[in-house]
Amino acid sequence: MNGSIELAGASGARYRYTPLEEHRAVPPSGANFVLAERTAEGLKLIYAGETDNLANPAWRAKLEEARRTRAHVQVLTRLNVTRAVREAERSDLVQEHHPPMNQSPN
Repeated sequence: MNGSIELAGASGARYRYTPLEEHRAVPPSGANFVLAERTAEGLKLIYAGETDNLANPAWRAKLEEARRTRAHVQVLTRLNVTRAVREAERSDLVQEHHPPMNQSPN
């Protein structure tokens, strides 16, 4: 995935995400992130999350979990300083895309 990618939320809002270059240093900033893969139907969200500090590796546990069953998962990020904004955006994306790793087990 190259360049910015717009993702629509259930509200109709559009969010611009950037592919993360995994081998480069990331800013110690609050951010939303999505794990996604390209399919024949287009971009599929696997997980939508948020973190207070993108430089903290704790969020990468979800990436490792996704890659156990999906070989081509990519990370897309969007810097957002305010927790309330991050949480609302994450919820909006989950409502629209129903990422499987965000769904509660039945």
